[in-house]
Amino acid sequence: MKSLKIAILDLYDNAPNEGMRCLNQLARRAQAESPVAVSYDVFNVRANLEVPDLSYDIYLSSGGPGSPLASEEAWEQPFFALMDGILTWNETHARKKHLFVICHSFQLLTRHLGIGTLSKRKSTSLGIFPIPKTEAGQMDPLLSVLPDPFYVMDSRDYQVTQPDAERIAELGVQILALEKERPHVPLEQAVMAIRFTDEIFGTQFHPEADSEGMLRYMKTEEKRRQVIENHGEEKYLEMVQLLQDPNALELTDAAILPTFLRTAIEALTAEVVPAGAGVNS
Repeated sequence: MKSLKIAILDLYDNAPNEGMRCLNQLARRAQAESPVAVSYDVFNVRANLEVPDLSYDIYLSSGGPGSPLASEEAWEQPFFALMDGILTWNETHARKKHLFVICHSFQLLTRHLGIGTLSKRKSTSLGIFPIPKTEAGQMDPLLSVLPDPFYVMDSRDYQVTQPDAERIAELGVQILALEKERPHVPLEQAVMAIRFTDEIFGTQFHPEADSEGMLRYMKTEEKRRQVIENHGEEKYLEMVQLLQDPNALELTDAAILPTFLRTAIEALTAEVVPAGAGVNS
């Protein structure tokens, strides 16, 4: 069995972040736990115009700053070409490629596929929030072990809303989680998690965020001051409290991406049964 290759797509455009630390940590953990050799490479997509080819087995595409709305930025065309390449590959090959898209990447892919309406939020969503699962989400292998609702780290200025039912049916997409409904607020619920295909999953929140690292980050003077100035001290204290709650973000961090990586590695290392072969043949 040849070694497996993971590509991590860094969409942070060199902006300071915790996401890449978490994704690198997850890749290293997958290496340590995998029954076969696993290597990984990081591609600085936006700043260096680096996009991996189709020789990789698993792709993790990060969040990032700025607008996910249509633009003429040079990196977008090769990024979408890769997304299309993965989708096409999986339609024509027994050995599939696995892809997880996070926040900014999630917004880009849903926009590209025409799954919903992408727009700027009236205000930034920042914090740790409970997210309810849909009926499909309750059954999905990546979310089923989590409580309903489950807690997520949310940090975004844009949102995907108004899912297109006709397009979703055409693609076979499943919406797995939505923003918590707020009857007193006349705003639509954002789509928070989607299974695009058996091998392609995405979240509009940050499933890579780990409690310990995020707590350390939030307690730095610069981040503390930034959150309090923009969102108030009450929001800051709430986030710090939830980061110390073992029944909040810690459960999500331990479930979604580790299960995605483990499931992908198991599928890629399993023997592919030739078409038409029966269990007793």
